Amino acid sequence: MLTTNRVAAVALAVLAVLVLFESRKLPLGSLHNPGPAYMPVLLALALLAFAILVAVYGGAGRGLSAVGWSEWRHAAAILGTCAFAAIALERLGYRLTMAVSLAFLIGVIERQGVILTLALAVTVAAGSYFLFDTLLRVPLPRGPFGL
Repeated sequence: MLTTNRVAAVALAVLAVLVLFESRKLPLGSLHNPGPAYMPVLLALALLAFAILVAVYGGAGRGLSAVGWSEWRHAAAILGTCAFAAIALERLGYRLTMAVSLAFLIGVIERQGVILTLALAVTVAAGSYFLFDTLLRVPLPRGPFGL
């Protein structure tokens, strides 16, 4: 029987196989000297193993025909926000892009108050920037305004 669990397992298995296929172009290395493909291959193999387990034991899930699409607007809005963030990241900088994206998701999608929305959006954008850029020294885009 085609269940939601088994469909998800197949999708995860396809993703794992694609990662394995693309990783073949990079050197794997060894355990003591891992190459750039080492972690993607390791994670893809773990994902593939779990996908097989879910496919084998996932028969107890709901049938695929029972899935409703009542939340499709939320899914489309989240996907659109991700697309905006991918396009705007280099142009607007990390902090401004994340603040706008989070403000949209919290304020418009989750319908929270203006003060809570702005407080969370600015705090998470600035905090994550501080964590990655300052503490972990991962260079993030600053954008035209230095943000």
